Amino acid sequence: QVQLVESGGGSVQTGGSLRLSCEASGHIYSSYCMGWFRQAPGKKREGVAVIDIDGRATYADSVKGRFTIYPDNAKNTLDLQMTSLKPEDTATYYCAAEHFGCSAISEMQARGHFPWGDYGYWGRGTQVTVSS
Repeated sequence: QVQLVESGGGSVQTGGSLRLSCEASGHIYSSYCMGWFRQAPGKKREGVAVIDIDGRATYADSVKGRFTIYPDNAKNTLDLQMTSLKPEDTATYYCAAEHFGCSAISEMQARGHFPWGDYGYWGRGTQVTVSS
């Protein structure tokens, strides 16, 4: 059973930066698809940035050039560096992971899709609030 714990959320003003971290039970980053998703009140969950076992990252168009997803081997976490934050980035951010379905997920993500429903492991989320 994989457990994921997010941290690093908070409140910032427009243009600010935050770094989210996802700590997994065990070192799974080389064998699991992983990613960051978010959900704002009244809106559907959406993909933000995902990374497959080959290290290929895919970003939502809305965050390209502003967010960077990367494994931090020193801390054993999957981090999401967020810069130039906007009020529309306000949401609860979730870390997710999947092992057995990773091949199919990777194919979809390579085409720009974020099949969040295919991820089997989820953290509880961390809140990010960006004020104008």
